[in-house]
Amino acid sequence: MFGIRQFKGHFCDSNRLQLLINGEEFFPQLLRRIKHAKREIFIETFILEDDRIGNALKNALVAAAQRGVWVSVTADSWGSHYLNSEYIEQLTAAGIVFQIYDPQPEWYSGRPKLFRRLHRKLAVIDATYGFIGGINMCNDHMISSGPEGKQDYSVELEGPIVNELRELCKSYVRDAKDEHLQELVTQLSAPAKPGTTPMAFVSRDNRRNRSDIEKAYLAGIREAKNRVWIANAYFFPGYRFIRALRKAAKRGVDVRLVLQGDPDIPFALPMARALYDVLVRNGVKIYEYSDRPLHAKIAIIDDQWSTIGSSNLDPLSLAFNLEANIIVRDQTFNGQLADQISELEKNSRKIESDWLERRHWYYLVKDFFMYHSLRHFPTFAGLFPAHTPKIRELKRDFDTGDGRTPNASLRRQYPESKHARRVTRKQDYDNIADIESKEIEV
Repeated sequence: MFGIRQFKGHFCDSNRLQLLINGEEFFPQLLRRIKHAKREIFIETFILEDDRIGNALKNALVAAAQRGVWVSVTADSWGSHYLNSEYIEQLTAAGIVFQIYDPQPEWYSGRPKLFRRLHRKLAVIDATYGFIGGINMCNDHMISSGPEGKQDYSVELEGPIVNELRELCKSYVRDAKDEHLQELVTQLSAPAKPGTTPMAFVSRDNRRNRSDIEKAYLAGIREAKNRVWIANAYFFPGYRFIRALRKAAKRGVDVRLVLQGDPDIPFALPMARALYDVLVRNGVKIYEYSDRPLHAKIAIIDDQWSTIGSSNLDPLSLAFNLEANIIVRDQTFNGQLADQISELEKNSRKIESDWLERRHWYYLVKDFFMYHSLRHFPTFAGLFPAHTPKIRELKRDFDTGDGRTPNASLRRQYPESKHARRVTRKQDYDNIADIESKEIEV
């Protein structure tokens, strides 16, 4: 199997990281790094909105581009479906490379298909600072936005791990070149500042890296000795994952799950509750967090292993979407996440055995059939040919041609980057205003 010894080969040392809690900590730090960027910025996000946060990001990126920084933004066409054309025009007019991942066909004006989305949330600044987590570029990740403000986490990274994030972002943007870094190109091989935190970058795609994130979880759970604490927004993993949690609890490991009690997507709760009976009967502690929508994707195992990123523990993240997490082996960071999970528990309701016993028999039958039907869904869906995602690139000056990265090693490392395509038109446009509105709608 995928033991810890095998996985250890993916770790790199001499990294540093800082936990950022909610948009109140994440956005100021990201905007600060963009403000001081000198040569290059990559942004990847599932949701980009034209709101208070989206406009602050746009203004910071435009200002960076105007002072000569090369900037690219890649947003998913499903998550960013309602982004308006004026927002995109302001970015592209400043010379920013703006991309939409897997846009809907031109003849179809509705929202694109939900499966196989770009769900990552990444940022890389000057090959020096990296950001990864679950926070989208929108206002509802601010607690100050009101009761619907999401509880979420991200980290800022420094060290060799940043270049691994950059390589992934770079593979999806045809215009990306190391030459954009100019004098900062030495950052690609420079030693990190003092700090020895080992980290591994794990990503998921539908070609080569189909289950790396799930395997990393399973490797840690199977070797856990003291605790497995998980806080995750959407929880409906497959049988292997459930079995690993049950076995860990049976051998005396403290297994805790903090899940959404008031989810922003209504069907998430009945799906998770379909698993409660089998988990609680085997000693797993389950908490439903209801203070506000929980959007976290964090976990700790024992006192060293931790993970944070974009991946939920449901079929969309584990079997379809493009995701990215980091695995961290550091006692201090493990303790920080433990404190956050403990704080979530204080505002949660624990699912007790008597709560399960009071449920009507109808729910038990429904849960049984729901679980055993849906757990096979990724397998059945995988039998159908995957559609070919494309990236539509919108720039002030258009050219035609293949959009795949010209870097052969990146194409091998991230095969799905070959789905990046420029829009091929019979006519070149000299001005963004000449482009028909359908070309710039998300």
